[in-house]
This record gives sequence, C-alpha cells and structure tokens, in this order.
Amino acid sequence: MRVLLTGAAGFIGSEIGAALAARGHDVIGLDLLLPAAHGAGAELPSGVVHADVGDAQTLAPLLAGVDVVCHQAAMVGAGVDAADAPAYGRHNDYATTVLLAQMFAAGVRRLVLASSMVVYGQGGFACPVHGSVDPLPRRRADLDAGMFEHRCPVGGEQVGWTLVGEDAPLRPRSLYAASKTAQEHYALAWSEATGASVVALRYHNVYGPGMPRDTPYSGVAAIFRSALEKGQAPRVFEDGGQMRDFVHVSDVAAANVAAVEAERDGFLAANVCSGRPIPIRQVAELVCRARGGPAPEVTGQYRSGDVRHIVASPAGAERTLGFRAEVSPEQGLAEFAFAPLRN
Repeated sequence: MRVLLTGAAGFIGSEIGAALAARGHDVIGLDLLLPAAHGAGAELPSGVVHADVGDAQTLAPLLAGVDVVCHQAAMVGAGVDAADAPAYGRHNDYATTVLLAQMFAAGVRRLVLASSMVVYGQGGFACPVHGSVDPLPRRRADLDAGMFEHRCPVGGEQVGWTLVGEDAPLRPRSLYAASKTAQEHYALAWSEATGASVVALRYHNVYGPGMPRDTPYSGVAAIFRSALEKGQAPRVFEDGGQMRDFVHVSDVAAANVAAVEAERDGFLAANVCSGRPIPIRQVAELVCRARGGPAPEVTGQYRSGDVRHIVASPAGAERTLGFRAEVSPEQGLAEFAFAPLRN
C-alpha cells in the first residue's frame, strides 16, 4: 500500500516508517521539524518532505494515490504553561482538520491516528467497599503529609488502580490531552460523515532509541537517563508508586503496521501498551542498575495536577488488531539505559 506518514522524522514516526517499508509498503514521509521535538537546526532525513500538515496546498499533491494516512505529526508534552494552548490547537487540531478535509477531497478513506493515554485523564479506580469509582481529587493536605493515593468519593476509603479499557470516558487534564481528545473527536465525526475508517492508537509511555533528551517534552525515562549521564541520582516524585505502562517504540511501530494493514470500518480506538504496569520508582531503578549509577532519590515532592495512576488494558488491541507488545519493561528499560538519544 501507499502510505502517507506525517511526523516521519520524529522519534516514533521514523520507527514507523522503517517498519512499514520493511513490510513492503510505499511510504511518503513528511515533517515540519518543530524545534520543540527536533531542536534548532535539525535536518530532514533522506526521502522525507518538509511540509506542514496544516498547509492544504502543500498537502494536496502528497495525497495523490495514497491508500492510508498514518498521522503522527503533533506537538507533544503536557504543555509547559497556558501560553502553549494556541500552539497545541494549531499543530494538533487545526492541522488535523486540514488533513481530514484534504483526505476527503483526494478520496483517501483510511486514517491511522496517533492518540494518547492522556485522553483518559486519570486512570481507573476501585474502592474495596464501593467498587468502581471516580475518586476525589487529591487534597493538598494529604499530599503534604505523604498520602498520595486517591480516596473514595463515597466513604473516603483509599482506592486502588484498575486497568482502563477503550470504553472509558475521555477526561483530558492538560493542554496536550485536550488537543489529542479533539483530534479523536474530529476523526470520529469525519468517519461518521464520510463512511471512512479511523484507527486511533492511544499510546502509553513510549520510550526507546532515538528518544529526545533534555527538553520540557522529554519522557521520564529519558530524564532519568540524562541525570545518570551527569553523575546525578534520578529524582522520583511522590513515593515512586505511580503506576504507568512503558511501551517500547518498536512495539508502537508494530501497532501502527497492524492498524495500516487492518481492514476495518468506522472508528476504532485501541490502547497501545505493554500490558505490564510498572511503578515509576522501578523505572528509575532499572535504568540505574543497568548503568551502574547512583540509586534514584525518592523525594516525596509532588506536582499539582499530576496523575497518580494511569494504566490500560491491552485486550482490545489484541482482539481488534491482533497486536500485542513483545518487549517487556524489564528488558526494554535495561537496554534503554545505553540506547542513543537525540539531542
């Protein structure tokens, strides 16, 4: 198939492009090289077109003869401050609406969309007394006292995390999350209006070779790596018990290949995760142990608005796309300790 891959020069996009080419697909790559993702002065890889997804005139000829669009281009990260809001709206949401309009004009009826776990907001929770609940926001007094878990809105009991399925409500809690939720909603409306097919892949914590380092948008695994390279102990917030799912970039690429090759109708959302939840403290410990560096420092400090737990079920992606991650966090994070990063 002929695949238009946006964000083709990025950390995830470049891995997807290689995986699609290895499967024999004809890949047309484009990238705007946003400095937040690539740094100042970055150069395009060979064969990738410098283009803005939000520029209809540039985009239109690239869609000729395309069978499916794999849309990875986005401004990433939680948002450094409120001033970032227009940039998220421009690069993530407006650009996606331009892409959808141009796909319709070109007769391209299949989209694979890079979404994110952040659309869920906080994860799933269960009370030992009252069952599944939407917990109360964490109180500053509890956080100051080192009590980091959520409490039941009915009886105040401490609640535990549960896996989130794709049918969970979308409750974005950051600028980035709001923009990814809007992308999904635009794609869903486009699918229903045109009869076209959309697979929205909700990535969890992606890591691996080529991950950017030392930016406000770097993933926590890369931040831990950078601290160790400076001879410093990685700093872990709260008590380090925050549960996340770390999925290797090669598995994310495999999920995209599965979505590109799937013959599906309508709109489908699928969690892309390892299926092996891991506490943040253990992420730091695995990287420290592999590098032989200082042990992580669990600070007890917290950041207002941080999500305590967010882990998802991999069952939907396996059932609908035949995708299941192969790289365990233990294996992948140990290898990541020495993997090349991009500056």
